[in-house]
Amino acid sequence: MRAVQIDKFGGPEVLRFVETDAPVPGPGQIQVEVRACGTNPADWVVREGALGGQLPQGTGFEIAGVVSALGEGVEGTAVGDRVFGNLFFGGTTSGAAEFAVLAHWGAIPDGMSFEQAAAIPMVAETAVRVLDEVGVAEGHTVFLNGGSGAVGQLATQIAVRRGARVIVTSGEAKEALMRELGAEVTRYGEGLEERVRALAPQGVDRVVDMGRGGVLPALIALAGDPSHVVTISDFEHAAEFGVRASGREGTDFRLDAPRRWPTPSPPEP
Repeated sequence: MRAVQIDKFGGPEVLRFVETDAPVPGPGQIQVEVRACGTNPADWVVREGALGGQLPQGTGFEIAGVVSALGEGVEGTAVGDRVFGNLFFGGTTSGAAEFAVLAHWGAIPDGMSFEQAAAIPMVAETAVRVLDEVGVAEGHTVFLNGGSGAVGQLATQIAVRRGARVIVTSGEAKEALMRELGAEVTRYGEGLEERVRALAPQGVDRVVDMGRGGVLPALIALAGDPSHVVTISDFEHAAEFGVRASGREGTDFRLDAPRRWPTPSPPEP
């Protein structure tokens, strides 16, 4: 099969087409004929070597396609089914290939295209995960720092559906969209804590950090406790401030399945 691969870390110029063997599904896995592959910041982070790992590596970590083979023990899914899901980092091939292997997947809803489905898995899994990890619930005030991106847009909608009040940082270009999704909006930059307190004088119940680094102390001050803050962007300083850096634990993408690996329980309200 054809696949996109890197054999050294660097800029876009290190991406190359290769001919290689199609991956074979192991127990509990499926092989998918890839029809669409999403692109995320994770792709360039991996390509530039921030996560290290052996070379060569594949790229593209969320896909949609048609099931082409089943691993041992797979039930409830058949060859020919339309599916989507996330792939793990570090494999010699990944989603930017003619075939890929998924350990976690979901059925594509009727009426959704492969392209639409391929844009969902990483964003959806991340949004649900971070809200669960800090225990966002009805009645909470939640601050999403850097919340106007793809993960933030979905996290806003999920939190609102849970009955939470949502405050996000956003630039002018996406302000109207974020308000339409149910969020209150403030700006990035110096004075962030004061601007959020102008909207929530008593602080907030939970914080999800998706923005640029350097603001964890302010986010902790707003939440009142580092255990009520989770970051998916400032891994470098998370441990220093006692903040959880999310994304280290694997989860099962299928919506009706339990988590395969345990994650710590969310903090008490």
